[in-house]
Amino acid sequence: MNARLLILLGALLPLPALAQGFAGLGQTTNGYALPERGTALHFPDDHGAHPDFRIEWWYLTANLTGPDGTPYGIQWTLFRNALAPGDPGTGWSTAQAWMGHAALTDETGHRSAMRLARGGTGQAGVTAAPFTAWIDEWRMAGQAAQGDDPLSALSLSAQGADFAYDLDLSADGPLVLHGDAGFSVKAETGQASYYYSQPFYRVSGTLTLPGGAVPVTGQAWLDREWSSQPLAEGQDGWDWFSLHFEDGAKLMAFRLRGRDAGSAFRSGTWIAADGSATPLSPDALDMEPLAETRVAGRAIPTQWRLALPARGVDITVQALRDDAWMDTLVPYWEGPVRVTGSHPGTGYLEMTGYE
Repeated sequence: MNARLLILLGALLPLPALAQGFAGLGQTTNGYALPERGTALHFPDDHGAHPDFRIEWWYLTANLTGPDGTPYGIQWTLFRNALAPGDPGTGWSTAQAWMGHAALTDETGHRSAMRLARGGTGQAGVTAAPFTAWIDEWRMAGQAAQGDDPLSALSLSAQGADFAYDLDLSADGPLVLHGDAGFSVKAETGQASYYYSQPFYRVSGTLTLPGGAVPVTGQAWLDREWSSQPLAEGQDGWDWFSLHFEDGAKLMAFRLRGRDAGSAFRSGTWIAADGSATPLSPDALDMEPLAETRVAGRAIPTQWRLALPARGVDITVQALRDDAWMDTLVPYWEGPVRVTGSHPGTGYLEMTGYE
């Protein structure tokens, strides 16, 4: 799910649209394309942009470890937003807007940066094959051998005022299609997106922090999603998890919180170590906040219990840094987490809409 949608629309949509569901994501779709169940995703084409849809992102998180065992987390995100339906136009007259977010988190702090760009000027964009996604000097670029999927190997770089990273990623598992072959439902009323991931990256590279350069290794998860109306009007925010377990299995899970107290739409995907994926029904997951932290004037649940009885999963998810706050145009919480219990591991958590 993720704040990728929230950021773009909160920053770029006119104020009347913001009343139509969380961050305007439930607004009407006149003139825009909509996801359709049964539509097959095609690669490498779908690694690129889809300008007929209102919103889209390329979103990567990584859990990393330094030579002394210190844990780190990084985020790299590129958002595309269509400001009007139809021909996207060219140059400064284009109706495409872009935004980038980068972050680096460790036990001592959370550091983040943001970039904005207009489409059509070369400042930001995405090409499918060879794969490249960029905004200014921030770049995610394919390094795959000819004939391989363009996302199977990547280089990744970004920097802010007090951090930078330069990483190499290589996938040792397949792409994963969420929902019904990539058609991911977000509400009882049928709102949906196209959604797939590459959750099997192995990572090596260098982080640059105020104390100097740190070599790191670890694992990463790339999300790809696009839609024009992914949420219902009454959905006020979401909690999204991408978890790597030590036994090689993985879990994507989210809940979309309704405006009515206690209401939420749940969904997810169980990913076996061999890459086979099983969509989860809304009643398969239990997601319960266990502890809250006051962050940026908001009560944020920074410890959770997740249970998936059918898979024997009963885990506690704890933030590495309780204050992993993305202080962007529309702020949200996102950071690395530790997982304990039946399936120990690491992962990422994103939470939006808390006031």
